[in-house]
Amino acid sequence: MAEPRSGGSERRPRLDTPRDARRSLVRRPRFDTDSFGVFAEDFARFMGTATFLLYMTLFVAAWVVFNLLAPDGLAWDVYPFIFLTLMLSLQASYAAPLILLAQNRQEVRDKVVAEQDRQANARAHADMEFLAREVASLRMAVGEVATRDFIRSELRALLADMDEREAERKAERRADETSATPPEAGEQPGSA
Repeated sequence: MAEPRSGGSERRPRLDTPRDARRSLVRRPRFDTDSFGVFAEDFARFMGTATFLLYMTLFVAAWVVFNLLAPDGLAWDVYPFIFLTLMLSLQASYAAPLILLAQNRQEVRDKVVAEQDRQANARAHADMEFLAREVASLRMAVGEVATRDFIRSELRALLADMDEREAERKAERRADETSATPPEAGEQPGSA
């Protein structure tokens, strides 16, 4: 949404935005904090390598050797090497805040990762509790389900009952057959 402008290049302040209480005479430079943070991390990462230590050692050794062996007119830093000390102090004064900035960014990333891990652990815990409840319900359901051995024993009992009933029927048939046979020739019916 474009803001209305009055005749010149001045912008009118918005009425819904509070004014800045302080006005600086010199505008502060603006830069992308994320890009600067990435630079700080890369710088801190490089300073923690053997390559940086090797380069720094070679630089200091070359500085000392040149200033010790160079003729008086060419040596710019004589024996106490005050300028070298100043350069190393300047480098350290810039390196420390950059390293702290990189550590702060890493700490923020670690917090995000820790929060994601905590959420993943909470989800895994909830899933495990759900599965434990499901396993318990399955155990209860399996307790009510007939097992193979139970079915076999019931079938054996049924077979035994059927065999017993069949034997009883055969015995009844024999008894019926013996009672239903005609009387022999010498006997009179009803004279028993």
